[in-house]
Amino acid sequence: MAEAPVFVALTAAGAALAVRLRGRFPGAEVHGLAGRAGAGDVTFADAIAHLQSLFRAGRPIVGICAAGILVRALAPLLADKRAEPPVVALAEDGSAAVPLLGGHGGANRLARDLAALTGGAAAVTTAGDLRLGLALDDPPPGWRLADRAPAKDVAAALLAGEPVALEVEAGDAGWLTGAGLEFTDGGAHRIRVTDRAEVGESGALVLHPPVLALGVGCERGADAEELIALAGETLAGAGLATGAVACVVSVGVKADEAAVHALAAHLEVPARFFTVAEVEAQTPRLANPSDVVFREVGCHGVAEGAALAAVGAAGELAVEKRKGARTTCAVARSPAPLDPAGIGRARGRLAIVGIGPGTPAWRTPEATRLLSEATDVVGYGLYLDLVAEVIAGKARHDSPLAQEEARARRALDLAAEGRAVALVGSGDAGIYALATLVFELLDREDRADWNRVAVAVSPGVSAFQAAAARIGAPMGHDFCTISLSDLLTPWEEIERRLRAAAAGDFVVAFYNPVSQRRRSQLARARDILLTGRGPDTPVVLARNLGRDGETVDVTTLGALTPDMADMLTVVVVGNGQTRLIARGQGRWVYTPRGYAAKMDRGTTETGHEGDPPCEP
Repeated sequence: MAEAPVFVALTAAGAALAVRLRGRFPGAEVHGLAGRAGAGDVTFADAIAHLQSLFRAGRPIVGICAAGILVRALAPLLADKRAEPPVVALAEDGSAAVPLLGGHGGANRLARDLAALTGGAAAVTTAGDLRLGLALDDPPPGWRLADRAPAKDVAAALLAGEPVALEVEAGDAGWLTGAGLEFTDGGAHRIRVTDRAEVGESGALVLHPPVLALGVGCERGADAEELIALAGETLAGAGLATGAVACVVSVGVKADEAAVHALAAHLEVPARFFTVAEVEAQTPRLANPSDVVFREVGCHGVAEGAALAAVGAAGELAVEKRKGARTTCAVARSPAPLDPAGIGRARGRLAIVGIGPGTPAWRTPEATRLLSEATDVVGYGLYLDLVAEVIAGKARHDSPLAQEEARARRALDLAAEGRAVALVGSGDAGIYALATLVFELLDREDRADWNRVAVAVSPGVSAFQAAAARIGAPMGHDFCTISLSDLLTPWEEIERRLRAAAAGDFVVAFYNPVSQRRRSQLARARDILLTGRGPDTPVVLARNLGRDGETVDVTTLGALTPDMADMLTVVVVGNGQTRLIARGQGRWVYTPRGYAAKMDRGTTETGHEGDPPCEP
C-alpha cells in the first residue's frame, strides 16, 4: 500500500481517534460526516456516496465505524479483487481493526499497524497470513512480483503441505526462510528470488528483491525521456529486472535535475543523493574514472560512483557506465536488499504552508497533507500549537513572533540537508507572510544548496476572507488589502496607497491596524478614506477569527477609533456602495456588484462569476 489512508469518521469519537492516528501515517487525511464528526480535512453529507467515491478513486480507506456500513456501501462496486484498494473497519475505541477488502493489497498490514497503535487486535482472516504468517502477493516494501498470478497456486501448495522449491539467486529471502516454512529442492511449484528479467519456467513465482542501485548523471537540463530510455536500455542489455531497482542515485549537485526525478517516478522508486566527497571516495572501485568529470563535478565518476556508494563496500558494479547524448547510467548490486531511507539523502523539500485563521475547518486538505508528510516543522509557537495534532512526533522548530527571517533561513537550511520541511504561517502563506521572505532570500543570496530545494507554496484562507465570510459579502466588488505596519514599508508609501484606494473607491482590508507602539496609523487611514466615502460606510472589525474568543463587530468609518482594534484584528472598510442590513436574526454586510441594474432590465446572465478560470 503506497498511498496514505483516508480515515472516514461518522461520529465525534471516531473523528478524535482519526486525528490521533493521522500523524502516524504521512499524507493521511481525516474525512468527517458533516454535523456529527466535527471538522476534518474533508467533510461530507452522504456517507455511502463518499465511501464509494473514495473506493472508485482507489484510495485506501479506514472506516471508523461498524463493518456493516462499509460492506453495504462498497458491495455494489466489487468486481476485481486485484484492483480494489485496502479497506479496514476500525472500532471507535480502537479495540478491533478488521481488513475487509484488499487484504493482500495492504489491508492486512494496515490493520496490524492500526492495532499496534491502538492496543487493539487485528482481525486478519486470510489463510496465507494466518497459517503461513505472510502473504506471497504482498511482499515487504521494495520487493516486486514479476507476475502476481502464480502467488495463489504457490500459497495453496504451501498450505496443503505440497513441495515448493525456493531458489535465491540475488539478495536474501529472510522474510520467507524466517517464517518457519519448509522448502524443497524440487517440486511442481517454485519461488524464484532474482534480479534477472527472465521470468523462468512457467508457474514459478518470481520475486525481485530491491538489490540494484541505478546510478545516473546528466548535463544541466537534460531531457528526461533520454535518461529514462538510457536506463531502460542499460537494464535490458544486462538482463536485469526493473523490479529489482531499489533507488535511483546521483551526486548532490544533481538533486534538482528534473530528469533524475522523472526517472525515479517512472520506476516508482526514491531518488537519493550523495555528497561529492562520498562519490569521490569510490574512485578506486570505478571501471571508468574520468578526469574530465572530476574537473567539472569534483568526482571521477557520477553514475558509477553513486551506484557503488549506494551498495556499500560489500556491493559491486553490475553494469559499467553507459553514455547517452547528455546522460550516463550505471548499475551496482548489493548482496542484501537495500533500504533507500538509509542511502544518501533525499532532495530537500520546503512547503510554505498557510493554515488559515486557525480552525481546522478552514485548513485545506493540501495543507494538512504537507504538514503530515514533513519531517520538520518551523514556525511561530502559537501557529504550531494550532496544528499540534497533525505535527505530533515531528521535529519542531519554534521561534518568537518577530523573527521571521530566522524562521525562513532555518527552514531553508533544514531542507538543504535533505529534510521535508513545513514552514508554517497563519492565513495565506503568500499574503503578508513567509512565502515572500523565502523567495526574497533565494533571490538575494543565490545559494547553491538552497537552490536545489524543492519549494512549494500551499494557499490558506486569509484573514480578510474569513472576516468577509463571517459577516456576509463585503468583498463582493473590487477590493485591496493594505498593511498599516510601517516597520518594513515607509509610512509615506502606505499613505500613497491609501489615497489611491480612496480615489478608486476600493473596499479595503487593513492588516496590522494597531499595535502597542503604533497607535496613530488607523486613525490616519480612516481620515484618508473619508475623503472618498461617507462616514456611515460600514466597517467590520474581526478578531481572533476561527479561534477561541472570536469576535466580529460592525461600526462605521466615522466612528472607527484605534482602541477598537489590535494586531489580532483585521479591519474591513466598505466602499461607497457597501450596505449593512438586518434580516431575521442576522446582520450582514455586503457590497453590491451591479446585479440590481441587470435584474431591473430582466437580465440575470452576467458572464462573470468568481475567480478565474470561471471568468472569461
